[in-house]
Amino acid sequence: MTQNLPGLFISRMKSLLGQEYEAFIASYDQPVTHGLRVNPLKVAREHFLSLSPFALEPVAWCANGFRYREQDRPGKHPFHAAGLYYLQEPSAMSAAEALDAKPGERILDLCAAPGGKSTQLAAGLNGEGLLVANEIHPVRVKALVENLERCGVKNAVVTNETPERLQERFPQFFDKILVDAPCSGEGMFRKLPEAVEDWSPDKVTECHRMQQDILDAASAMLKPGGTLVYSTCTFAPLENEQSLVDFLARHPEFSIVPLPQPEWFAPGQPDWAHPACEQLSETARLWPHRLQGEGHYLAKLQKSADTDAAPLETPKKRKDKRTVKATPAGRKEALAAWRAFAKEAIPQLADAFADESAFVLFGEQLYYSPIPEMDWDKLKVARVGLHLGTVKKNRLEPAHALALAITPAEAARVASYSGDDPDILRYVKGEALVRDGANGWTLVAVDGFSIGWGKQAEGQLKNHYPKGLRWV
Repeated sequence: MTQNLPGLFISRMKSLLGQEYEAFIASYDQPVTHGLRVNPLKVAREHFLSLSPFALEPVAWCANGFRYREQDRPGKHPFHAAGLYYLQEPSAMSAAEALDAKPGERILDLCAAPGGKSTQLAAGLNGEGLLVANEIHPVRVKALVENLERCGVKNAVVTNETPERLQERFPQFFDKILVDAPCSGEGMFRKLPEAVEDWSPDKVTECHRMQQDILDAASAMLKPGGTLVYSTCTFAPLENEQSLVDFLARHPEFSIVPLPQPEWFAPGQPDWAHPACEQLSETARLWPHRLQGEGHYLAKLQKSADTDAAPLETPKKRKDKRTVKATPAGRKEALAAWRAFAKEAIPQLADAFADESAFVLFGEQLYYSPIPEMDWDKLKVARVGLHLGTVKKNRLEPAHALALAITPAEAARVASYSGDDPDILRYVKGEALVRDGANGWTLVAVDGFSIGWGKQAEGQLKNHYPKGLRWV
């Protein structure tokens, strides 16, 4: 592949790396490393390993991360559809690990699609607190929502906004923020050949400018004492060390927090920025010739607790605010439909959704919000918490997201299959299944993990696996 690399990129890397250049360029002739990260919202690490049909090798910097062989194809296993793991390049696991999400925190993933880092942060929150996953590009929002839902995340809000718009609404609101910044993608050249075709020195410069704007917005949304992690998948000093130095010059309230420097990470380079900054050696570079993964850069920053500014009071819902928008069913009817469904299909959870103010109705779609007091009016919101279902003629058709957020033990009726049962493959392809059982909404499970809904009727399980997710 080396013959396809841009000449200007090669010249710069030779100049930067010196004696390490030959090892670096040789890495492009090595196979791409494939990774998956076990989702603890669904399954404990050791339990997954006891079930896994794949040959796995641990990723040293991520407790739930593993490398797998390309021929194992875990994306084509029902466990993937059940959300037991997320397919993620190993180096990309480092950023969310550095942010270290804890239950109860308010966290923003500012550049979130397709959702690898968001699902990792959600696992750290463990259902408590709030995750706002934002993606500015509308086309990419769909994949972000689907991945969060597949992984059983209940406490995320997905927004489709510019950083500046979010900054207006969330001054000093978040405990932690991840900025996995748009970049020139140099670290992905080996994995994504299209990144080579899209590269140019002008793109590096433009990405640097965008990164500054994004970081400025993030700084305004972070609480005093809060933590910000900045990451890229590029080697360019302008997008890494220089982006940090420029940001710190404008924001002296921030300081670099030292990252662990294990043998497979390399330190950032103080003299690759102008002016040189010694603290950059406490950031991290992930080089493909030093580890089994692609190229990344990582920095952890802390905002001073003494920053002067008024913290945000959560915008309260106005008493006259309509939570129903252009819907044939009213809020009262929607809640009645939900209660009737919950009592019949998931009786153990019928009382779990107790806060009436948390129910949000967009059109026919009913959600349960992780932060009921928040007013999301005038923001582009793709998802507010857990999607419960669609209200149709005073009845509720349960959402696929709800199936993936509950366990078989919480459902009244369960259709259970093993991972190698031909019927589970028929199910994810959208076929109806011949099966005896009590009529009604039925949770379909693979090896004890929910994968979707079916509706049992007279010896047949009608398929309600979403058409857009069905296997071909």
